[in-house]
Amino acid sequence: MRSRYSAFAVGDHAYLRRSWHPDTCPPDLEPDAGTTWTGLEILATFEGTPFHREGTVEFVAHYRDASGPGQMHERSRFVRRDGAWVYLEPLPHG
Repeated sequence: MRSRYSAFAVGDHAYLRRSWHPDTCPPDLEPDAGTTWTGLEILATFEGTPFHREGTVEFVAHYRDASGPGQMHERSRFVRRDGAWVYLEPLPHG
C-alpha cells in the first residue's frame, strides 16, 4: 500500500500498472495534475502476510487540490499474483 501511494504521489504509472490486478486496472491511469498527495495513514490491516493469498488495508490518503485539502478513505483488497501483491479492488466500509 505504501509503495502504491508513493507511486501515485510521484506519478510512477508503470509501477501502478504492475501493482494493479489486470482484471480491474483501468486503461487510463492519468493522474489529476492539480492534485498533490500530502500524506498516508494506515488505519488497519487484515491478513496479507507471506502466509496469505489475500489481504486488506484500510487507509486515509491526504491530498491538496484547487479546492484545498482533502482526503480519500478506502478499504483496499490485495491478492497475490505470480508471487507479488497486487491491488484488486476497493471494499465497502463496514
